[in-house]
Amino acid sequence: MAGVSLVLKGRVALISGGSRGIGAATVRLFAEAGARVAFSYRQARERALALEAECGGPERCVALEQELSTPADGHALVAAAVRAFGRLDVLVANHGIWLPEDAPIAQMAETQWRRTLAVNLDSVFGLVQAAVAQMDRQPRTPAEAAGHIVLISSTAGQRGEANHADYAVTKGAIISLTKSLSSELAPRGIRVNCVAPGWVATEMSAAAVQDPELGPKIAAGIPLGRVASAREIAGPVLFLCTPLAGFISGEVLNVNGGAVLVG
Repeated sequence: MAGVSLVLKGRVALISGGSRGIGAATVRLFAEAGARVAFSYRQARERALALEAECGGPERCVALEQELSTPADGHALVAAAVRAFGRLDVLVANHGIWLPEDAPIAQMAETQWRRTLAVNLDSVFGLVQAAVAQMDRQPRTPAEAAGHIVLISSTAGQRGEANHADYAVTKGAIISLTKSLSSELAPRGIRVNCVAPGWVATEMSAAAVQDPELGPKIAAGIPLGRVASAREIAGPVLFLCTPLAGFISGEVLNVNGGAVLVG
């Protein structure tokens, strides 16, 4: 008996922030599922090109250098992905910034606040706007989804995060955006969902997760007793973009080892 497979053969996916962490794991998994993948990076050129080669080279996977801090940046990235592969079926808005240093609200610099909102929210607006326009233009059969959009939020977007209000605000807005977009776009065949990770072992979180005092406290607050691997976040993202998730829209999929229930 053949097993159930998660296959995206013939589909084109754009994954923002794909050179490391959750993004890189998602690029690899989508490529394994048969999709052609475009992904963005900002500074890690050597790492991005190595990942491009690992996942099949420019005919199957292409790394796109792109700053993401304005709506125009988001539009530019979508346009580059479409130039590379001719269409767009999946958008995964994964990029974002989280500063590991605590910044109490009374001391947080306005520049930090503005920068976090620009990267984590303004550019996502541009990505979604351009992706939806592209998906609407593409021919499809009545049985096919017009497209899939997965936005990456966080447990911080649901219960807040002391001393990181800038980050939590953007991730809460991503959840609200998911619900608004689903109501608007589901009738047009575009499924919009959200994955909300908890603590994940990535470079962005390494300073906190590997801290000898804070690290054990983080693990103790997770019912499964550990942080996630990046691939454990990429898996649910992939699932939401397959036909097996064809009746899911507007959902926030928590991938946090049960932590959001005990916070």
